[in-house]
Amino acid sequence: TLKDKYISYLINTGNKIDNLKVVFDLANGSSSVTAPEIFNKVLKNPVFLSSKPNGININDNCGSTHLDNLINYVKKNKFDLGIAFDGDADRCLFVDEDGNIIDGDYILAIVALNLKKKNKLKNNTLVGTILSNLGLIKFCNENNINFSATKVGDRYVLEEMLKNGYNLGGEQSGHVICLDYNPTGDGILTSLMIIRAILEQGKKASEVASIMKAYPQVLINAKVSSDKKYDFDKDEEIKSAIEKLNKEFDGNGRVLIRASGTEPLVRVMIEGEDQDYIKQKAQAIANLIEQKLGDGAKK
Repeated sequence: TLKDKYISYLINTGNKIDNLKVVFDLANGSSSVTAPEIFNKVLKNPVFLSSKPNGININDNCGSTHLDNLINYVKKNKFDLGIAFDGDADRCLFVDEDGNIIDGDYILAIVALNLKKKNKLKNNTLVGTILSNLGLIKFCNENNINFSATKVGDRYVLEEMLKNGYNLGGEQSGHVICLDYNPTGDGILTSLMIIRAILEQGKKASEVASIMKAYPQVLINAKVSSDKKYDFDKDEEIKSAIEKLNKEFDGNGRVLIRASGTEPLVRVMIEGEDQDYIKQKAQAIANLIEQKLGDGAKK
């Protein structure tokens, strides 16, 4: 069957694995059917949580969108690694031995560096999006890896990869595309690659993830008039406030403003070293955008 072909293909991606204590949260989703068969062959005694779908419990307080159960389980039972899939298992997030979350940006950094060391990172480039953490971009600079940022959405990431012959890309959500194996995100494949990186380096998950430092991010939505949501970059006062802040950050933070594709909103995303400070600044810019472009704004 197709399921058996898929399972044997993934098992043959090259993992022969020992002793790593790993617990999986299967989100009561599609990986409940495949993950146990795969990971029982490549790990000793893996544990599977939320692995009994009944048609209505998918992602219900479990999986990569609700990590609390997994974090608690890893810490309480002293596991080396926790892995959570979402319902359709096209993405995954990790939890290190201390219960810290390893998100998609960290996953991309780990896999990119591993591929680069083996001369397998095609065109020496990693593809992310404009919302990829500044820490990932800095990691690429420090390791002489080119970083290409696309619009938000895995279809744009894939488009960029196919167009320019790149083999690794993804998003913070844990949606990672490894084109050498698969033209779409696959959480089980991503898991195998991260497990392999941890074992090859002989380090704890937290140490493997320490190659990158994520910057705090704050996202605030400004409600605007629907016919003005693309005008934020035409208003001199808004432009000046953004430029001033970017200048102040001097490379250790950034302001990213974009209009929502579907709602009358302008999204204000700021990254920087101090969470409280960037929250305050994001709120101030969002307020300014609402004041200038909202329904009550002067015509």
